Amino acid sequence: MRASPVAAIANQTSAAPAAAPALAAFVDAPDYPCLGAKAAFARQSVQLIEAGNMEDAQHDEAIVAALQRFAVEAPADAVFVSAVVLFAPGRTLTEAAFERALWQRLQALHALDRQQFGWDPQVSSDPASAHFSMSLGGKAFYVVGLHPGASRPARRYRQPALVFNLHSQFEQLRADGRYQKLRETIIKRDLAHAGSVNPMLAMHGKGPEAPQYSGRRVEADWVCPFHAQAPGARG
Repeated sequence: MRASPVAAIANQTSAAPAAAPALAAFVDAPDYPCLGAKAAFARQSVQLIEAGNMEDAQHDEAIVAALQRFAVEAPADAVFVSAVVLFAPGRTLTEAAFERALWQRLQALHALDRQQFGWDPQVSSDPASAHFSMSLGGKAFYVVGLHPGASRPARRYRQPALVFNLHSQFEQLRADGRYQKLRETIIKRDLAHAGSVNPMLAMHGKGPEAPQYSGRRVEADWVCPFHAQAPGARG
């Protein structure tokens, strides 16, 4: 087996030692639809952050610290770079339960992050806005959830994970004229992979981003449970 193309392991806790090559193999499968993820692994520009139970706050401080470093150190013009928080295997969550856990973790990470950083001014902190992106370390991220109970094959990984993709790279790809073609190709590949197009996939910047994070097909009246708070000390 080839070496795993993971740049760094920021925090290793209870996740399996084989996590890095297993994740690389998942993305490297010929029919895996996301070419952006493939490019990130091929370039060895993925940072893996291993943690414990996704429903537990035990490793939130370590996760925030790693993501803040990633945000601060990422070059402004970086493309195809991601940080993956890989949680320990456990009980298989339903899509609704995974969605709750995802937003619980993002809310908790934000509560820690706001003690040092404000929200990225390039995006909105309102999850109902078409311009919303999660912000950590002063940088905006598009978050992709993976877990064993996902209905979409591209989201169905053997253990829970949150993939943090820099928002700026989408703008960079758009400026380079590559975004639209890449998006169209990924949609075609996802159709071939799953037999249907992901109904939650919206044009970047044209529809709410928050409903796409968990991978669940949310209801028309779905309200994101996340609430951003002003920067400042805890409390």
